[in-house]
Amino acid sequence: MKHAYIFPGQGSQFAGMGKDHYNNSVFAKKLFEQANAILGFRISDIMFDGTEEDLKQTNVTQPAVFLHSVIAYKSIDSAKPDMVAGHSLGEFSALVANGVLSFEDALRLVSIRAKAMQKACELNPSTMAAVLALDDAKVEEVCAEVQKETGEIVVPANYNCPGQLVISGSLKGIEIACIRMKEAGAKRALVLSVGGAFHSPLMEPAKKELKEAIEKTTFYNPTCSVYQNVVAKAVFDKEEIKKNLEEQLTGAVRWTQSIQSMIGDGASSFTEVGPGKVLQVLVMKINKEMKAESIG
Repeated sequence: MKHAYIFPGQGSQFAGMGKDHYNNSVFAKKLFEQANAILGFRISDIMFDGTEEDLKQTNVTQPAVFLHSVIAYKSIDSAKPDMVAGHSLGEFSALVANGVLSFEDALRLVSIRAKAMQKACELNPSTMAAVLALDDAKVEEVCAEVQKETGEIVVPANYNCPGQLVISGSLKGIEIACIRMKEAGAKRALVLSVGGAFHSPLMEPAKKELKEAIEKTTFYNPTCSVYQNVVAKAVFDKEEIKKNLEEQLTGAVRWTQSIQSMIGDGASSFTEVGPGKVLQVLVMKINKEMKAESIG
């Protein structure tokens, strides 16, 4: 009977996020102000009073979701995770929860990651698409065929739950792949409103930048295992954690496989900490018998 804590990524943000924490907790207010100083702009103002459009900017979204998640986690007095995981960006929140990274260092890395990803998106216009109701193996097969035949980049990016996989790549590659996915029997293949091809080889320039920042950051031994996106298994070694964090920018988010591994290792309940309830829903789609809740 193990309790897992999981942390959301980009896309779970909403206008007004974190305002209750700021108004009702001296500790939360202190962390928000610390974040404003570290980032060099008042992210709290954008989170509380900005528009949805303001919050969609990658350099705002990523630190905002991270900040909300960590503050929500630190406000749970009883939080004693047996294991942690985070979806994409959420992995940084997970690494604060299990003591690998300090709040300050993780926030700096998240900010560097967000800006580097934004730059990579501007270098190579690209996108992502959600493929629904098609086997993972078939999605992988179609991606490989499109790449081989056209030379365009198209790869599986997010294994969210059975029947819901996100692909990532060049504009042309994704356009062709969406047509092929529907022909292969997908219920839908929808191009997403995102800045670029996250979790694909097109993020290579951002990966180099993040790697440099990670090498200069202190990583501590974890208090519990982290199930990292690219390997979908328990990781305890801080050097391995660093490597997987770098690889995540160009590698796939194996969320389905991560949750299955956690369940296989004894997880019986999951608590999603941060904005939204996306991961809570995904856990229950991966395994209907799991107990899942969300705390924001």
